[in-house]
Amino acid sequence: MLLVVYASLYPLEGWHDHGLSPFAYLSSPWPRNVMGLDVALNILGYMPFGFLCVAALHPRMRALGAFTVALAGAAVLSLSLEAAQSYLPTRVAANVDVLCNVAGAACGAALAVLAAPAVLGGPLERLRSAAFLDGADIDFGLALLALWLFTQLNPATLLFAAGDLRDWLTPGIGRARAPQFFVGIEAFIAAANVVSVSLLLSALARPGQPVRTMFLALVLAAVGVKTAAVAILMHAENVLVWLTPGAQFGLATGILVALAALALPRVARLAAAAVLLMAATVLVNLAPPNPYLAASLKLWQQGHFLNFNGVTRLVSALWAYVALGYLMLLAARRREPLG
Repeated sequence: MLLVVYASLYPLEGWHDHGLSPFAYLSSPWPRNVMGLDVALNILGYMPFGFLCVAALHPRMRALGAFTVALAGAAVLSLSLEAAQSYLPTRVAANVDVLCNVAGAACGAALAVLAAPAVLGGPLERLRSAAFLDGADIDFGLALLALWLFTQLNPATLLFAAGDLRDWLTPGIGRARAPQFFVGIEAFIAAANVVSVSLLLSALARPGQPVRTMFLALVLAAVGVKTAAVAILMHAENVLVWLTPGAQFGLATGILVALAALALPRVARLAAAAVLLMAATVLVNLAPPNPYLAASLKLWQQGHFLNFNGVTRLVSALWAYVALGYLMLLAARRREPLG
């Protein structure tokens, strides 16, 4: 819900009172030009909300009752956010958006009603218990890995980079650097993040699990997400534009180092992951900006992509710091893996 709020109200500036009721948009005429992409994004944006509402109510409330609560919650949330958007100069409140949002929540809730037995108490839960350690702290780590995949949707970052706070703290161009310097920085950031993620994954898995195979699958998924994000932003012939020389070297080196580092003791793995993640985050904030990515981002920020870009930037900026704290927590607990 917080991500939906942030995406709907981003960039959270320019608030003004237009003198009309915040709900005047409900009686406005149907928009003449309704873009299919905007409709799809409004629907997809609320599907996770509807799904998670039903999942959160399970098993206390099921089927029609859970579906109704999820739908009502989505309607209240969408109506409120559209009303708030009427006070923002970069947002246009529209009744069609409310309908799309509620439709998206209905799809997600319906899917959750059908999938709840399998997701919350069936084969998927048994698979999770067999592959990973038990406990809410482990679930939090798995959520971090899922959010790491989500950060790859941000096209303005280097490969696997996270933790860039310059837009919020010290925006600026910085002095020019030689291309070799930028390639080296990019390679180290990609490699360090790949190794950190692999070691984090190994700390969550049960003994005897094929961690190396799981790690390679995770990296493959991240590369797929990154490619899809660039494909949406640019033309089809440029889908691999992110695979720069620095990214190639960093990806290959990171995978090789990670496969070897997985043999380290648990405490050493956690310490190495924290150090590499911290070093990569520092370099992300010191790296010279890429003018090509900055120019491409102007396209990404058009229309509803402005909302989505705000969410990806926020998650990407915060992920490294949350992951670093989580690694320190795991190391401090000295949790012994269960057989």
